Amino acid sequence: MDIGEKLFELRKGKNLSQEEVAEKLNVTRQTVSKWETNQSTPDFDKIMPICELFEITTEELLTGKKPEEKVEEEAEVKKEDVEEERPLTKQEVKRKSAEVVSTSVFLYILAVVFIMITIPVLRMNPIIASSIFLVIVGLATVRIIRHYMSIPKFEKTKEEKKEEKILKQIDSMIGTITAVIYFIVSFTTFAWHITWIIFIIGGIVSKIVELVFMLKEDEEDEV
Repeated sequence: MDIGEKLFELRKGKNLSQEEVAEKLNVTRQTVSKWETNQSTPDFDKIMPICELFEITTEELLTGKKPEEKVEEEAEVKKEDVEEERPLTKQEVKRKSAEVVSTSVFLYILAVVFIMITIPVLRMNPIIASSIFLVIVGLATVRIIRHYMSIPKFEKTKEEKKEEKILKQIDSMIGTITAVIYFIVSFTTFAWHITWIIFIIGGIVSKIVELVFMLKEDEEDEV
């Protein structure tokens, strides 16, 4: 809404004629008419008298926005900023971590199944199949890395430190067992071109164990 339309509505709202407005503002009726038809705009020294006459603020006259509307908009913006900047709670971080790990484990399993089927069964070109496999594994890995780099750090409880220590020991055992199985299978079958998948499977098992611990912690927190 432009100033002319605003002045017209304000005058009608006060049940004033153009002559009455002109008299109160010490201008001619033609001047008021030109303001309302946007043929001209009020001089600077007439802005305050106009606002006083119609009981509005200069901002409302010039922009058409009421003070309360501005306050509501600012309050809404502040509310959105608070919601966006609100840090995640420890419980929310655990649930997000469980979600990221579970989806990444699914992608790892999908990649292994894909490479085991496409080359020996579907006879897909090994280079193409391996490229797709690496893309899937890469996506899962990037998802995990991005998540753990972005989440806030919390002070760990004594119980959490104990579980983390146990998890590291289990992870170390899985790594050792995976390496042993890899060398046994590789030297037995001489299928070095495919036995490296054993390390991927070992990583999947490690992540599954980590996911189990996360879900266990989540259940304990809810209780």
